[in-house]
Amino acid sequence: MDKGPQHPTRPAEPTATSARPVIDLVAEKAEILRRYRGLLRSIKGQRTAEESRQIRKAFNIAVEAHKDQRRKSGEPYIYHPIAVARICAEEIGLGATSVVAALLHDTVEDTDLTLDDVKDLFGPTVATIIDGLTKISGMQFSTDSIQAENFRKVLLTLAQDVRVILVKLADRLHNMRTLESMARDKQLKIASETIYLYAPMAHRLGLYSIKSELEDLSLKFKEPTVYEEISQKLKKGEAVRKRFISRFTLPIRESLDREGFSYEIKGRPKSVHSIYNKMLKKHVTFEEVYDVFAIRIIITSRPELEKADCWKVYSIVTDFYQPSPDRLRDWISLPKANGYESLHTTVMSPGGRWVEVQIRSQRMDEIAEMGLAAHYRYKDGEEPSSALDNWLNRIREMLEDPNSNAIDFVNDFKLDLFSDEIVVFTPKGEMRNLPAGATALDFAFDIHTQVGRQCIGAKVNHKLVPLSQPLRSGDQIEIITSRKQQPKEDWLNLVATAKARHRIKQALRDQKQKLAVVGRESVQRQLRTWGAKVDDNNIKTLVEHLNTASPTDLFYQVARGKHVLADLKAPHVKNGRLVLPKTKPQPDERSLEEVVAEIRGHDHGGLSLGDDLQRIEYKLSPCCNPIAGDDVFGFITMNEGIKIHRVNCPNAVQLMSNFAYRIVKARWKGKDTVEFLAGIRFSGIDDVGLVNKITTIISHEHNVNMRAISFESHDGIFEGKVMAYVHDTDHLNSLMDKLKRVRGVRIVERVDQ
Repeated sequence: MDKGPQHPTRPAEPTATSARPVIDLVAEKAEILRRYRGLLRSIKGQRTAEESRQIRKAFNIAVEAHKDQRRKSGEPYIYHPIAVARICAEEIGLGATSVVAALLHDTVEDTDLTLDDVKDLFGPTVATIIDGLTKISGMQFSTDSIQAENFRKVLLTLAQDVRVILVKLADRLHNMRTLESMARDKQLKIASETIYLYAPMAHRLGLYSIKSELEDLSLKFKEPTVYEEISQKLKKGEAVRKRFISRFTLPIRESLDREGFSYEIKGRPKSVHSIYNKMLKKHVTFEEVYDVFAIRIIITSRPELEKADCWKVYSIVTDFYQPSPDRLRDWISLPKANGYESLHTTVMSPGGRWVEVQIRSQRMDEIAEMGLAAHYRYKDGEEPSSALDNWLNRIREMLEDPNSNAIDFVNDFKLDLFSDEIVVFTPKGEMRNLPAGATALDFAFDIHTQVGRQCIGAKVNHKLVPLSQPLRSGDQIEIITSRKQQPKEDWLNLVATAKARHRIKQALRDQKQKLAVVGRESVQRQLRTWGAKVDDNNIKTLVEHLNTASPTDLFYQVARGKHVLADLKAPHVKNGRLVLPKTKPQPDERSLEEVVAEIRGHDHGGLSLGDDLQRIEYKLSPCCNPIAGDDVFGFITMNEGIKIHRVNCPNAVQLMSNFAYRIVKARWKGKDTVEFLAGIRFSGIDDVGLVNKITTIISHEHNVNMRAISFESHDGIFEGKVMAYVHDTDHLNSLMDKLKRVRGVRIVERVDQ
């Protein structure tokens, strides 16, 4: 029975004959106790004697349960639950119950301890959390994606206790920190899953430091060269940054001291991942990313004075440095839905550099670091903040629909995770939070499902606008409805929120089922006209003949008039049995597992490209145009054989997260005479004869065949793009290096197409 993906860092049990290093058990026991004492010191707040007893009991049980297990690195397995419990206490700020659950989180799945044992020993709350964290064997859904189902199972437990997600994030963070010892393909799969779902989830819960670390570690394993390059550049510039921050903050410190503020100023670099994202989005080099660090001013202030004091500090900062008017973000007056409060501004320093300054109180800083967990410590009787509650209620609503497909659910759910927010108003002045990019139709569904379904138009700030109109913060929206209106398929392209997409799909399914009832009657009537029996076998014959996906689809298409049964050539009927030729193409006789086995061969699951091309049907994916030398993987498609993608392809994260079981390791073998299409974009300062120099380098010096070349020049700046055939990445890099040396050329980068 499927248990979902196994724990990412668990080794197979060693065989009796395998050579094992000599282990100093006494030193290991002392190290386990040292780590346990470190865990106890990290738990915030006062603990009752009963809570301390429960933690000690959980620790003893976990040590005994995992005593024969080791991690891939060779360490005792118990190091992992202790580390997860410490992250829960120290970095998320959770209390004793979560620490107990974290210590025991792998016992039910991997040892002889049962959920009933946990319930008897620690009570129903801990059992519920561990139940949520355990991959439940009996809980199986029909789905294309095992991974998506596991995400969905994790989210189902939100209906019971949000601590499940927080412990899960701690578990994932420790696994990412210790991912070095895993095989490359496992690293890619786990890193993709992390960036696809867990980092956005940490973001939504306001756990910014955990979100940043998860993103950085994902980048480290997905693109080690890029990660290393940016890290080294950040390290190299550290001394210069410190001097700059010291000079920049000096007048601010003096002024704050005069005003009598109690404060702390931190200058911290942005995460490697966020710098990399900026480089990609803005097509700039590391040196051109102006805000590689932010300055944070944290003040000690009484709750009733926080807002006024933050604005006072803003006034002091802007007395010395000119602010950028379009870079002011006021999350103090209108906090984000995840509880984040802060005042952000970007100011111009004397050296001509833009600097981001964040101003907040100590309370705001704690919420920013520890997310909504900082609002309450998860002790019995305490309620979570309303922002968290509202978000969880939206998830529960979506989970209640038994017909929703797991992958659709995960993709829709993701829409709500990473988006920035806007604040809009109803005609009566009621405030609503929506993700940035939300449309008038999203707003209609946010008000009520029925309002969304019957929406025919909207007025924004008293002007009639189309349903697809994106909303802006401060807009006031009035929805116009009609009882005759029905949701349409293209509405899915007009919305940006998970709730609206989910409700539209639900409405379309309802419509389909109603039409299918009408279609079923037509099919039954036609079968009687032909003199055939009205039974499942005859309906199956029609499904196969008309190449529809299922009987429901057949009935729906008949009702819509796509298939007119009366127009079919009078079929042969024998003993009430309908005889019609099958038009559906025959599927491959081999199972998916057999195809994978053939592809993987005996080379540790690897697919070699560039040698014996006839053996396997594979294509280079047009979304990222991989070339020999690129780090690649194979993806088994249903109809087009294997598609080869680059590991840093824009679609790689989604494919690896949702369809890991259809991913095949792939590598280039030897230098081949095959040529691959690659794109290069370059820009710089326009100069006489520049185009000629560039085309000469491409066509003559490197014997490259160009497929397309284009140049544009605007006010002394030129931009060009060439699509050319190269042999491999070395060939491409050599060509790009030559182009960088041309006088006037500033940026040369590879593009996908």
